[in-house]
Amino acid sequence: MPANSTNATPLEGLRVLDVSTMLAGPYGATLLGDLGADVIKVESHFGDDSRRLGAMRDGECGPFLSLNRNKRAVVIDMLQPQGREVFARLAATTDIIISNVREPALSKLGLSYEQVKVHRPDIIWIGVTAFGPDGPYAGRPGIDFLTQGYCGVLGLNGEPGGGPVRTGFPAVDVITSLLVSNAALAALRVRERTGQGQRIEVSLLDALMHAQASSIGSYLATGEPPKRTGNRSQYFAPSGVYPTKDGRHVIITTPSEKFFGHVCQALGADWDKDPRFHDIASRLANHDELDRVMSERTRQFNRDELVERLIAADVLTAPINDVEDVVKDPQIRHNKMIVRVDHPLLGDLDVTGVPIRFYGTPCSVGKHPPMQGEHTREVLASLGYSTAEVDEQIAAGVTADRPEMLRRRKEKQARKQGSGRTSEASK
Repeated sequence: MPANSTNATPLEGLRVLDVSTMLAGPYGATLLGDLGADVIKVESHFGDDSRRLGAMRDGECGPFLSLNRNKRAVVIDMLQPQGREVFARLAATTDIIISNVREPALSKLGLSYEQVKVHRPDIIWIGVTAFGPDGPYAGRPGIDFLTQGYCGVLGLNGEPGGGPVRTGFPAVDVITSLLVSNAALAALRVRERTGQGQRIEVSLLDALMHAQASSIGSYLATGEPPKRTGNRSQYFAPSGVYPTKDGRHVIITTPSEKFFGHVCQALGADWDKDPRFHDIASRLANHDELDRVMSERTRQFNRDELVERLIAADVLTAPINDVEDVVKDPQIRHNKMIVRVDHPLLGDLDVTGVPIRFYGTPCSVGKHPPMQGEHTREVLASLGYSTAEVDEQIAAGVTADRPEMLRRRKEKQARKQGSGRTSEASK
């Protein structure tokens, strides 16, 4: 389809190589795939670590399935010279490469910016690290959880009298993935103007500092450190989680006097006329008592009834949903944030959708999360390799397709079973 077609996706015609693992790098590549880029996930025979973590479905791992839509997958052993030759041919066709491999493995595999630039001089190379490519923490291993400690998020999260609590989902990785995709798009604009690619570095540490402008930034400006407030707001009241008659909870928050008046109206209360609660300063000073009387009132309603009542009064409210509720939410479904794809092994598979809505060049989830090596033959054929050449590569362990990966998996299982029988016989 020509790039100027009204049905073209925003990044149609661009190729991205995802040579990263786990979440921040791969999910950044996924977002570029959502926008229409041809994303090719390059894995070793070992594969992305997320292929072995969490719940499984017919041999495919939930975390990998959830993070890697809109990609094709190839297997290349880049520890072998011939594997690096295959990668060089692939890299020469590529616009953007995303990696989170640490040195010295990065250079050993031929994946550093200078090495990849040899194959494609205008390549946009994005490196994802935990703490940055240089400085006192450079080279250290790191994940989302550690950066939450370094940047003070664990210290701010949780109840005032309790211990540190991390976020319930990998927020830092997800924020970093957004910066990865944003950086790629900005670098493409630069390349359009200058013809030059470049090296880009994104770190989890920097991403989380960026995300904390309202807390750390406020401290830098005023010298007043933020406080741990649990579900409450530091700036206004009431704001929190309130119980309902059926043992569930709702969120109610009131960032202005108008919304507090709406709460009083919805719950049939005259708290806005009570001297203890008549303005924000008074409500903050008497937050415990306000929460007590509000909880007494919210317990008179079942959750769904209460939410409906509050919404009708233009109150800022939401139910606290379980995952089972989330995937059925009518707005989430309307926004196509849960979409169904056809997976060659699993059949119908629901995955999260594209979070950006383009009206002129609409995007969609067109590719299922790939199985390891699923597209090796397809991609290598597009690079000019013959079927015989690919067969030779697979036989030599240079590359692998899906059948080869299944064969290796069966061999490994057989070895484990044989080892187990030998161990049992020696007892």
